[in-house]
Amino acid sequence: MARIFYGSCGEGRGHATRVRALVERLRERHEIVVFAFGDALALLARAYRGTRVRVEEIPGARFTYGGSHRVSHVGTVGAAVRYLALLPSLITRLARVIATEKPDLVVTDFEPALPRAARRCGVPVVSIDHQHFLTAEDLRTLPPWLQVLAGIMGAVVSAYVPDASETVVSSFHHFPLRAGVRKVTQIGPLLRPEIRRATPSDGGHLVAYFRRSVPERTLGALASLGVPTRVYGLGARRAQNGLAFLDVDESRFAADLAACRALVTTAGNQVIGEAIFLGKPVLALPEPRNFEQAINARLLAESGCGAWVDPEAVCPGDLAEFLNRLDAFGATICRHRTDGTDAAIAAVERCLPETARKKVSFSPGARSLGGVLTPAVAGRC
Repeated sequence: MARIFYGSCGEGRGHATRVRALVERLRERHEIVVFAFGDALALLARAYRGTRVRVEEIPGARFTYGGSHRVSHVGTVGAAVRYLALLPSLITRLARVIATEKPDLVVTDFEPALPRAARRCGVPVVSIDHQHFLTAEDLRTLPPWLQVLAGIMGAVVSAYVPDASETVVSSFHHFPLRAGVRKVTQIGPLLRPEIRRATPSDGGHLVAYFRRSVPERTLGALASLGVPTRVYGLGARRAQNGLAFLDVDESRFAADLAACRALVTTAGNQVIGEAIFLGKPVLALPEPRNFEQAINARLLAESGCGAWVDPEAVCPGDLAEFLNRLDAFGATICRHRTDGTDAAIAAVERCLPETARKKVSFSPGARSLGGVLTPAVAGRC
C-alpha cells in the first residue's frame, strides 16, 4: 500500500477524465491525494466527495478565449506569465507538503508544479498524459506549418514535466516514436468506469460535445440534419430544432454516447478515444487556434474512424456527408478499439519503490494541509 500524489491540469475535462480512470483503479490498494484546478477540480472534487481520495485545490494556467470562440494567444500567454510568477512559491509550498506527508510517488497529468516539488524532495515522478506525443512521436507526416507549431508546443511540453522517471503517452491513435526516444510508453485511451461498463447500441440520436462555446453556424448545421441530437458542454437551455442541451453529467453522457449513432465534438483526445472504444464514428471540429486539436483532428482522419471539419466553415452538407460514411467508419473502428488503463497502472506500479508496497493504508478521512493549499469544496464492434 503506497501513498501517491496525483496532479491534474485543469484545462478542459480530458485531463480529469484520465486521472479519474486511473484513480478508480489505484485507490483499491493505494492512498491517493489529487491536486487540481479549474475543470478538473470541479469534476474530481464532486466524484470523490466523502471517499478516501482527498482532492486539494492548487493554482494553474488555462487557455483564455477571445472573439469568435477562438483561443486568445495573447490572453493565454498573459495567464501563463502570471502563473509563472507564482510558480516558485507554489513549488516551495508543495515541497513542504511532500516533506510532511512523504508520498512514495508523484503522478502528473500535465500539471507542472507538483513534479518539480517532487524532484526537489527526491520523490520519483511518472508523467501520464496526451501532450507528450509532441515530444516523443515522429510528426513528419503533418503539414509543414503544423510541424513548426508542434515543435514550439513540444518545447513547452518538455518544460512542463522535466526528467520524469517514465513518460506514458495516452492517445486514440499514435505516430511512431522518434528515433532515440527512451522511457516512453505509448498506450490507448484511459477509460473511466462508466465507459468500460457501457454496452454500445444504436438509439438513433447523435451526441455533440463542445467546450464553452461554439459558432451558431455549427448548431444550425446540426439542427438541419433532422436527427435528434444531445448537446453537452454548452449548459442546459431550452431545446430547439431537435437539439437538446444538457448539463455535463458523467454517467448520463456515457450512457448517451454508448447509445448514439455518432459523436460530433471538439477535437479533444480523450472524448475521441472514448467514442472509438464504444464503436462510434467521430466528426471532429477542432477549436480555432488550438493546434493540439488540429493535430488530433488529422490523426482521427488518418485512423479512418472519423473525419474533421473547420467549425468556422462547417455547413449542413459536411454533416450529411459524415452521416453517409458511418458504415465505412464503423468497419474501421473495430480495428482501433483500445484501452490503455491496464498499461498505465502497470507503469505506476513499476515506478513505486519496493518498500512502498509493504505499507499499511492510513485511516480514511481527509486531513488538512494546515493552510498550505486551499482545500477543494466538496454497437458497431
